[in-house]
Amino acid sequence: MNAQWLSYFRNYAENIFPTIPTPVHWSYKDDITMRGEEMLLALTGDGAYRASMLKAGEALLTPEGRLRNWDDMVHNLDFVSLGKSLWVMYHLTGNETIHGEILRVRRNLEGHPRTKVGNYWHKNIYPWQVWLDGLYMALPFQAETDIDRGVTDFSDILDQFRQVRAHHFVTETGLYLHAWDESRAMDWCDPLTGLSRCYWLRAEGWLLMAMCDCYELLRDRAPDAGLFAGLLREAADGILPYQDPETRMFCQLIDQRDMAGNYPETSGSAMVAYALLKGARLGMLDRGYADKDAEILEGIRRTYLKGENIPVLYGICASAGLGPGPDNRTDRDGTPRYYLSEKQSPDNQHGAAACMMAAAECVRAGM
Repeated sequence: MNAQWLSYFRNYAENIFPTIPTPVHWSYKDDITMRGEEMLLALTGDGAYRASMLKAGEALLTPEGRLRNWDDMVHNLDFVSLGKSLWVMYHLTGNETIHGEILRVRRNLEGHPRTKVGNYWHKNIYPWQVWLDGLYMALPFQAETDIDRGVTDFSDILDQFRQVRAHHFVTETGLYLHAWDESRAMDWCDPLTGLSRCYWLRAEGWLLMAMCDCYELLRDRAPDAGLFAGLLREAADGILPYQDPETRMFCQLIDQRDMAGNYPETSGSAMVAYALLKGARLGMLDRGYADKDAEILEGIRRTYLKGENIPVLYGICASAGLGPGPDNRTDRDGTPRYYLSEKQSPDNQHGAAACMMAAAECVRAGM
């Protein structure tokens, strides 16, 4: 692993991540950081990552191993994502109370509202809406937990990916649009298709990560798991032509590289690199995809990892979404202007964690 990346990740684990989570504001960004540090711990054996995860986990769990904040999680896929962190904490501690909380989160997901075609609503405040983000938040956790429960039928997970392919994918561009409103009620959606109008990089990154993570879990358990490999190959072939020739990254708005204000974005680029490196390692993709995607991680390092003693990672979109959300915002209208107006946040977990995961996959791929 590149020494500059290793220095950055270790400093992040020791000095940045443990100070971010709070019981009130634990988020899916913390979950992917827990996963990233878990991967680095497995590769390096460095106890700094273990200490970081245990310290951060104090914001999620009581000393006994109970979730500190249950109410926010109900019917909200962004909070169902904390199931990933529960699995990390269970692996670290072996605390059976945490395992009980994992099963409680899974039972809660059974009552989550769905679209008529069978996908989970993104949240109660986003009824009838399917965002690409939500597949990563919920479905790898569902797969991992159902395997633990002895479930043998994974058709629900596979069908949710099939429906997203049917509704979000645009053949002409080879890309997935961020969200779909089955009700066609939202101002941001096309009244005929229900689709949002922009190809937001991180949304596609979430989806690609979900594909390869679910495949890894289900390839020996679900007869139709090859679906994930086909979807990942199609998505890889769709997005790679939009790669920026200078930075080797992808832009915030994937297909609008020359638009004023558009920029190579760190988190989504790293998510694509992670998914395609992992896909190549798992045999979902040819080895040549891994070679291409190692370039992406190196491009992020050259472009946005700055500083020698204490490196800082730049080019990270802090957040983006559609509709008013809990803050009653009026600007999240799904236009290109909106996506390019969201602020960038150095060292934001989205970018740091995705780079951890991509770097770990680079090492596992022998690169």
